[in-house]
Amino acid sequence: MSAAEPPAGGRAAVRLLQGYLWYPEGADVDLESFLPRELDLSQAPSLSEEDAHVLWDQVQPPFAFFENGEPTASQTFYQFTVLRVYDERPSNEELHDDATIASQALNPLLEGTPQGVGWQIWEDLRDL
Repeated sequence: MSAAEPPAGGRAAVRLLQGYLWYPEGADVDLESFLPRELDLSQAPSLSEEDAHVLWDQVQPPFAFFENGEPTASQTFYQFTVLRVYDERPSNEELHDDATIASQALNPLLEGTPQGVGWQIWEDLRDL
């Protein structure tokens, strides 16, 4: 088995989405008020009945400037992960479907965050 291949059989924890959230330093933003720690993916075609876990941890800005040239140093940054534990690792196609459903469930929540909160989220599909 190569390092890139997932283990055969057994439970697998897989990142579905990965990214960053940020807002101006000193802003009164409580992410717990806007984002759940569990995301209902009951429409997902996967083998597991479990919800996806939503994690965020404060980090140093991962890049020095935004695309518009504004420095990121004045922002509070969080690394953001949506992961799911499967009884057996699904195919990449099934994982992609789960990531799409997670993104569709998460998007209205992210859009409901206060003015000034930014985010960048992308599909990941790597085992943890």
